[in-house]
Amino acid sequence: MTNSPFIDAGSGRRPTHTPVWFMRQAGRSLPEYREIRGSGSILDAIAQPELAAEITLQPVRRHNVDAAVLFSDIVVPVHAAGFGIDVTPGTGPVADQPFRSQNDLRRLPPLTADDINHVTATVDILVNELPPSVPLLAFAGAPFTVASYLIEGAPSRTYQHTKAMMHAEPNLWHDLMERLTDYAIEFISAQLSHGAKAFQLFDSWAGALSVADYESYVAPYSARVFATLNDRHGDSPGIHFGIGCDHLLESMNAAGPQILGLDWRTSISSARSRMGSDLIVQGNLDPALVLAGANIALDGAAKVLSDNGGHPGHIFNLGHGVQPNTDPGVLTELVAFVHEQTAMENSSS
Repeated sequence: MTNSPFIDAGSGRRPTHTPVWFMRQAGRSLPEYREIRGSGSILDAIAQPELAAEITLQPVRRHNVDAAVLFSDIVVPVHAAGFGIDVTPGTGPVADQPFRSQNDLRRLPPLTADDINHVTATVDILVNELPPSVPLLAFAGAPFTVASYLIEGAPSRTYQHTKAMMHAEPNLWHDLMERLTDYAIEFISAQLSHGAKAFQLFDSWAGALSVADYESYVAPYSARVFATLNDRHGDSPGIHFGIGCDHLLESMNAAGPQILGLDWRTSISSARSRMGSDLIVQGNLDPALVLAGANIALDGAAKVLSDNGGHPGHIFNLGHGVQPNTDPGVLTELVAFVHEQTAMENSSS
């Protein structure tokens, strides 16, 4: 790409400035999003390429972020394949008939290009409209996190059915994870083939697992996602991210991403002391500080940059997604602040 700070930082090269993007940057915090989004399920909006492309572009125009993330959802592939799941406002993914038996594998047929042609059509629009220096990020839900929604039937705090299946029906668990691994690979690969330049694998809820369970029941599948995508799209850096995963970071890094996403609980310096000074990281301002106003948010950002210590392998982000009640003006100020602070540092390096 042409002078892309995101691609440079994600590849370990010193960028002109530290790149910034925000998880959930395209969404309810923006008045322009609320104006065009319409009613109904988010999946209905995602199914309209022109609308989904416009929503993806809105934060790039408003905030001057260094990457656009596709307006999509982690359940898009399983919904497109016909499993029977929707995203309920205020709740999240809901399946009226959760995945509980071997027969339910029939509801997860192989994902085809036709199933997701609305997504690749959106990517095609965005590749033509984004500035040359701003890459489009593909994404997918990691097999474990998607499995937890299918098995529980809704967001969960205990993951009781998911963990029960892991231990009581391991063969069924592994069959499901194999299928969802295929989905993640094909979904991301389709986006990259149409022009996305990098990707993030969201294992949002992996932090609910012990290290032993993660290693036995989850890590091999995430590793297959990264290994296969590296074989197919070796020049497209991949990010691995989860919430509350400090105890899993070594395992998540070993799965093979080029970039390790950190939430606000783990400092950048701590992660590098544990996994090596060459670790490329993404993160990790606490989203709550953004809600506290510009002064507090900028002070927090300064501390994140200080913690990074001028390392070229840093992509600035929040430690989780933008909250709906976030003031968009604070996000715009954050981007400008990080750009200004790091441009001066990098020009003198």
